[in-house]
Amino acid sequence: MINIIWASMLIIGFIVAAATGKMEEVNQAVFKGAEEAVVLCIGLISILAFWLGLMKIAQKSGLLNLLGRMLSPVVSRLFPEVPKNDPAMGYIISNMTANLFGLGNAATPMGIKAMEELKRLNNGRDEASRSMITLMALNTASLTLIPTTVISIRMNYESANPTEIVGTTIIATACSTAAALLIDRYFYHRRLVKRRR
Repeated sequence: MINIIWASMLIIGFIVAAATGKMEEVNQAVFKGAEEAVVLCIGLISILAFWLGLMKIAQKSGLLNLLGRMLSPVVSRLFPEVPKNDPAMGYIISNMTANLFGLGNAATPMGIKAMEELKRLNNGRDEASRSMITLMALNTASLTLIPTTVISIRMNYESANPTEIVGTTIIATACSTAAALLIDRYFYHRRLVKRRR
Protein backbone atom coordinates (compact mmCIF):
# COMPACT_ATOMS: atom_id res chain seq x y z
CA MET A 1 0.00 0.00 0.00
CA ILE A 2 2.82 2.42 0.89
CA ASN A 3 4.47 1.69 -2.48
CA ILE A 4 1.24 2.64 -4.26
CA ILE A 5 0.95 5.88 -2.26
CA TRP A 6 4.59 6.88 -2.99
CA ALA A 7 4.32 5.96 -6.68
CA SER A 8 1.06 7.93 -6.97
CA MET A 9 2.60 11.00 -5.31
CA LEU A 10 5.61 10.80 -7.62
CA ILE A 11 3.52 10.44 -10.77
CA ILE A 12 1.10 13.21 -9.73
CA GLY A 13 4.07 15.46 -8.93
CA PHE A 14 5.60 14.93 -12.38
CA ILE A 15 2.24 15.48 -14.11
CA VAL A 16 1.64 18.75 -12.21
CA ALA A 17 5.23 19.90 -12.91
CA ALA A 18 4.83 19.15 -16.62
CA ALA A 19 1.43 20.90 -16.75
CA THR A 20 2.72 24.02 -15.01
CA GLY A 21 6.01 24.15 -16.90
CA LYS A 22 8.18 23.52 -13.84
CA MET A 23 10.00 20.36 -14.96
CA GLU A 24 13.35 22.18 -14.84
CA GLU A 25 12.88 22.94 -11.12
CA VAL A 26 11.85 19.33 -10.49
CA ASN A 27 14.98 18.05 -12.25
CA GLN A 28 17.19 20.38 -10.20
CA ALA A 29 15.45 19.36 -6.98
CA VAL A 30 15.89 15.64 -7.79
CA PHE A 31 19.64 15.98 -8.40
CA LYS A 32 20.18 18.35 -5.45
CA GLY A 33 18.23 16.02 -3.14
CA ALA A 34 20.24 13.01 -4.32
CA GLU A 35 23.50 14.89 -3.73
CA GLU A 36 22.44 15.97 -0.22
CA ALA A 37 21.31 12.41 0.58
CA VAL A 38 24.75 11.02 -0.32
CA VAL A 39 26.54 13.68 1.75
CA LEU A 40 24.19 13.05 4.69
CA CYS A 41 24.64 9.27 4.49
CA ILE A 42 28.43 9.53 4.45
CA GLY A 43 28.31 11.87 7.45
CA LEU A 44 25.94 9.53 9.30
CA ILE A 45 28.04 6.45 8.51
CA SER A 46 31.07 7.88 10.32
CA ILE A 47 29.10 8.82 13.45
CA LEU A 48 27.12 5.56 13.50
CA ALA A 49 30.32 3.56 12.99
CA PHE A 50 31.81 5.37 16.00
CA TRP A 51 28.79 4.67 18.24
CA LEU A 52 28.38 1.10 17.01
CA GLY A 53 32.06 0.61 17.77
CA LEU A 54 31.47 1.92 21.30
CA MET A 55 28.52 -0.46 21.62
CA LYS A 56 30.78 -3.35 20.54
CA ILE A 57 33.34 -2.32 23.17
CA ALA A 58 30.55 -2.11 25.76
CA GLN A 59 29.37 -5.56 24.72
CA LYS A 60 32.87 -7.10 24.92
CA SER A 61 33.52 -5.46 28.30
CA GLY A 62 30.27 -6.81 29.71
CA LEU A 63 28.67 -3.39 30.14
CA LEU A 64 25.73 -4.33 27.88
CA ASN A 65 25.19 -7.53 29.85
CA LEU A 66 25.18 -5.49 33.06
CA LEU A 67 22.70 -3.04 31.53
CA GLY A 68 20.64 -6.00 30.33
CA ARG A 69 20.56 -7.45 33.86
CA MET A 70 19.54 -4.05 35.22
CA LEU A 71 16.75 -3.77 32.63
CA SER A 72 15.65 -7.39 33.05
CA PRO A 73 13.30 -6.88 36.05
CA VAL A 74 11.60 -3.94 34.31
CA VAL A 75 11.34 -5.78 30.99
CA SER A 76 9.97 -8.89 32.73
CA ARG A 77 7.15 -6.79 34.20
CA LEU A 78 6.43 -5.13 30.86
CA PHE A 79 6.37 -8.49 29.07
CA PRO A 80 4.91 -10.96 31.59
CA GLU A 81 4.00 -13.54 28.90
CA VAL A 82 7.62 -13.91 27.75
CA PRO A 83 9.66 -16.51 29.71
CA LYS A 84 12.81 -15.01 31.30
CA ASN A 85 15.33 -17.18 29.44
CA ASP A 86 13.54 -17.10 26.08
CA PRO A 87 15.54 -15.66 23.13
CA ALA A 88 12.75 -13.09 22.67
CA MET A 89 13.68 -11.50 26.00
CA GLY A 90 17.30 -11.09 24.89
CA TYR A 91 16.25 -9.43 21.64
CA ILE A 92 13.80 -7.15 23.46
CA ILE A 93 16.52 -6.02 25.89
CA SER A 94 19.00 -5.51 23.03
CA ASN A 95 16.42 -3.44 21.14
CA MET A 96 15.70 -1.29 24.18
CA THR A 97 19.42 -0.82 24.92
CA ALA A 98 20.16 0.29 21.35
CA ASN A 99 17.22 2.72 21.52
CA LEU A 100 18.52 4.10 24.83
CA PHE A 101 21.71 5.08 23.03
CA GLY A 102 19.84 6.53 20.07
CA LEU A 103 20.98 3.83 17.67
CA GLY A 104 17.72 3.29 15.83
CA ASN A 105 19.53 1.62 12.92
CA ALA A 106 21.05 -0.92 15.30
CA ALA A 107 17.78 -1.33 17.21
CA THR A 108 15.74 -2.20 14.11
CA PRO A 109 17.25 -5.66 13.42
CA MET A 110 16.89 -6.54 17.12
CA GLY A 111 13.27 -5.38 17.06
CA ILE A 112 12.55 -7.51 14.00
CA LYS A 113 14.15 -10.57 15.61
CA ALA A 114 12.19 -9.89 18.81
CA MET A 115 8.95 -9.74 16.82
CA GLU A 116 9.80 -13.04 15.10
CA GLU A 117 10.40 -14.68 18.49
CA LEU A 118 7.22 -13.17 19.92
CA LYS A 119 5.28 -14.50 16.93
CA ARG A 120 6.75 -17.94 17.68
CA LEU A 121 5.54 -17.62 21.27
CA ASN A 122 2.14 -16.58 19.86
CA ASN A 123 1.97 -19.97 18.04
CA GLY A 124 2.63 -18.28 14.70
CA ARG A 125 -0.73 -16.48 14.64
CA ASP A 126 -1.02 -13.35 12.51
CA GLU A 127 -2.92 -11.51 15.25
CA ALA A 128 -0.56 -9.45 17.40
CA SER A 129 -0.09 -10.62 20.98
CA ARG A 130 -0.03 -8.31 24.01
CA SER A 131 3.78 -8.49 24.05
CA MET A 132 4.05 -7.62 20.36
CA ILE A 133 1.86 -4.56 20.83
CA THR A 134 3.84 -3.47 23.89
CA LEU A 135 7.15 -3.87 22.03
CA MET A 136 5.84 -1.86 19.09
CA ALA A 137 4.68 0.93 21.41
CA LEU A 138 7.99 1.00 23.31
CA ASN A 139 10.11 0.80 20.18
CA THR A 140 8.19 3.66 18.55
CA ALA A 141 8.33 5.91 21.64
CA SER A 142 11.81 4.67 22.66
CA LEU A 143 13.32 6.36 25.68
CA THR A 144 16.61 7.84 24.42
CA LEU A 145 19.49 8.99 26.60
CA ILE A 146 21.88 9.93 23.78
CA PRO A 147 20.21 10.89 20.46
CA THR A 148 23.17 9.71 18.40
CA THR A 149 21.58 9.97 14.95
CA VAL A 150 20.19 13.47 15.54
CA ILE A 151 23.53 14.64 16.97
CA SER A 152 25.31 13.30 13.89
CA ILE A 153 22.86 15.11 11.57
CA ARG A 154 23.38 18.33 13.52
CA MET A 155 27.16 17.86 13.29
CA ASN A 156 26.82 17.25 9.55
CA TYR A 157 25.03 20.58 9.12
CA GLU A 158 27.66 22.36 11.27
CA SER A 159 25.51 23.11 14.30
CA ALA A 160 27.27 25.34 16.85
CA ASN A 161 26.34 22.95 19.67
CA PRO A 162 25.08 19.61 18.31
CA THR A 163 24.65 18.04 21.77
CA GLU A 164 22.44 20.78 23.24
CA ILE A 165 19.36 18.66 22.46
CA VAL A 166 20.30 15.85 24.85
CA GLY A 167 18.34 17.19 27.85
CA THR A 168 15.20 17.96 25.89
CA THR A 169 15.44 14.62 24.08
CA ILE A 170 15.53 12.74 27.39
CA ILE A 171 12.47 14.65 28.65
CA ALA A 172 10.55 14.27 25.37
CA THR A 173 11.29 10.55 24.99
CA ALA A 174 10.53 9.88 28.66
CA CYS A 175 7.12 11.53 28.18
CA SER A 176 6.47 9.63 24.92
CA THR A 177 7.49 6.32 26.52
CA ALA A 178 5.26 6.92 29.54
CA ALA A 179 2.37 7.87 27.25
CA ALA A 180 2.92 4.78 25.06
CA LEU A 181 2.91 2.49 28.10
CA LEU A 182 -0.19 4.12 29.59
CA ILE A 183 -2.10 3.85 26.31
CA ASP A 184 -0.92 0.27 25.80
CA ARG A 185 -2.06 -0.76 29.29
CA TYR A 186 -5.34 1.15 28.98
CA PHE A 187 -6.36 -0.65 25.79
CA TYR A 188 -5.16 -4.00 27.14
CA HIS A 189 -7.30 -3.68 30.29
CA ARG A 190 -10.23 -2.35 28.27
CA ARG A 191 -10.06 -5.46 26.06
CA LEU A 192 -9.97 -7.68 29.18
CA VAL A 193 -13.09 -5.98 30.57
CA LYS A 194 -14.90 -6.51 27.24
CA ARG A 195 -13.99 -10.22 27.25
CA ARG A 196 -15.38 -10.68 30.76
CA ARG A 197 -18.77 -9.24 29.81
